[in-house]
Amino acid sequence: FAGRPVPRPPTLGEVKSLMVRHAVLLADLLGEDLGCRDFRKHAGWYVTGFPIGGERRRRLASISSIDDLRRELADLDDAMPFPEDARRTPRGHTNGPRPVALPQGWLETPDDPTPPFDAEVLVSGG
Repeated sequence: FAGRPVPRPPTLGEVKSLMVRHAVLLADLLGEDLGCRDFRKHAGWYVTGFPIGGERRRRLASISSIDDLRRELADLDDAMPFPEDARRTPRGHTNGPRPVALPQGWLETPDDPTPPFDAEVLVSGG
């Protein structure tokens, strides 16, 4: 939005790091059990397009601890590039993409990462 170049897609190693960080933040907020259960719904989205196999995807979607997540990710190739044919693969919502709706004032200060007051009112459920 600020006219900067689009960054390169992440490697699988970068995606793995984000997955663990996401799960840890949820565990810090909700406790490890509930945080990991909440994270499960996001696991498939993170690895969409990467050739990791259906069984691994199933196990990622049923983790019960941060250690489980780390074990499932440990032997995956960190250097694996984001698959070119997966760049436009739909992610998330099963009924297709939702229209983008930015909060009022969101683009007025593109260098300020602080969301506008009440920005979360437009969304629920993450």
